[in-house]
Amino acid sequence: MYMILVLLIMGAGALVQMYLKNKMNAYSKEANSLGMTGKEVAEHMLADFGIHDVQVMSVEGQLTDHYNPQNKTVNLSELVYASNSITAAAIAAHECGHAVQHAKAYSMLGLRSRLVPLVNFSSSMLPFLLGVGVMLAVRGTSLPLMIGVAFYGVVTLFSIITLPVEFDASNRALAWLDQKNLDDNSYEKAKDGLKWAAMTYVVSAIGTIVNLLYYISLVSGRRN
Repeated sequence: MYMILVLLIMGAGALVQMYLKNKMNAYSKEANSLGMTGKEVAEHMLADFGIHDVQVMSVEGQLTDHYNPQNKTVNLSELVYASNSITAAAIAAHECGHAVQHAKAYSMLGLRSRLVPLVNFSSSMLPFLLGVGVMLAVRGTSLPLMIGVAFYGVVTLFSIITLPVEFDASNRALAWLDQKNLDDNSYEKAKDGLKWAAMTYVVSAIGTIVNLLYYISLVSGRRN
């Protein structure tokens, strides 16, 4: 049953990624009705929210767009930064949504940020703890596996907390784009693109939950 679930989740993840790529590629060929580049969208949105200490920067690569709360920068991939497409407007506004969350002390973003060091540590330890833990559990020693499950629980919690953070950032982005009178065609396509981007986080969260339950079942099985 576990392997079937894993295969289903992998298949769902691949489909979502395919849909997302197709949507973003299609919408990247259409100019948004505001006539703004990603850089301009970001700068205007930040200004409208009274945020003047966040810098908009261009970074190399694709799908490298992100907000960095440590140095307060909205980092846009080169195509998003310079393009006036619907995709560029949606992505730039979404990343600024995170900056707005930060400025307004959105609780879920703060919780996710506080978990980052622990998640990084847990992720670095998981291959050893789970790999060795499963082998030792077969011999009757469950402690390493139990510790590994606890660390995986932190990673799972982080994945779950990410969901409201991402959905909220998209909602803030879409509300601002609507306020700026983005026309219906551009708005609906920006909304569609952000919806599929959010679905990648949903599939990832489901995957981590299924894995956590599987490892918990191994520990429970060894203790029984």
